Amino acid sequence: MSESSTAQTPRRAAQKRPTPGNPISRFFASFTLFVRQILDELRKVVRPTPSELRNYTIVVILFVLAIMAIVSGLDFLLHRLVLLVFAG
Repeated sequence: MSESSTAQTPRRAAQKRPTPGNPISRFFASFTLFVRQILDELRKVVRPTPSELRNYTIVVILFVLAIMAIVSGLDFLLHRLVLLVFAG
């Protein structure tokens, strides 16, 4: 590797860990770095379009209703089975 490929850009140099020193200044430097990294990650977020959001919502609601129906059906069947076994 050449030396130019390993040189740090100003942005990368600013994201290095805080240097040892005053604990209060280290805290604020760490906090600033943390917030900067959060904002960098939030810039990468892709938000769904309204039609995608509607489709996702419908899929989730239908999935939850299907699972509720399965669990309710199993509950009903197990209730009947317990009544047959223990109630005679």
